[in-house]
Amino acid sequence: QVQLVESGGGLVQPGGSLGLSCAASGSFSSISDMRWYRQAPGKQRELVAGIFRDGGTNYANSVKGRFTISRDNAKNTVYLQMNSLNPEDTAVYYCNAIVKPTSATYYTSYWGQGTQITVSA
Repeated sequence: QVQLVESGGGLVQPGGSLGLSCAASGSFSSISDMRWYRQAPGKQRELVAGIFRDGGTNYANSVKGRFTISRDNAKNTVYLQMNSLNPEDTAVYYCNAIVKPTSATYYTSYWGQGTQITVSA
């Protein structure tokens, strides 16, 4: 079984910064892409940022220049550094990873439990 455990959510004032981390644990042989999504109340879940195993990244236009995604392959962990936060960034943030379980020959998508980010004065 594979688990993704997120940490780092909370309340932050507009203009502030916050960091998220997501660690994968369990029985697996490889992790491919790792991504962060978010879902605001009444809205669809959207991709925030993604990072390939080789370090290549992509970002939603709304967060470019403010958010930075990174990963530590040795620790099976993905990070999201969020700067210049504004109220529109308020959402539940979810970690997603494409993982090959030890018992499988194919990759499967796994999700974290989600962590709340609230940007408010």
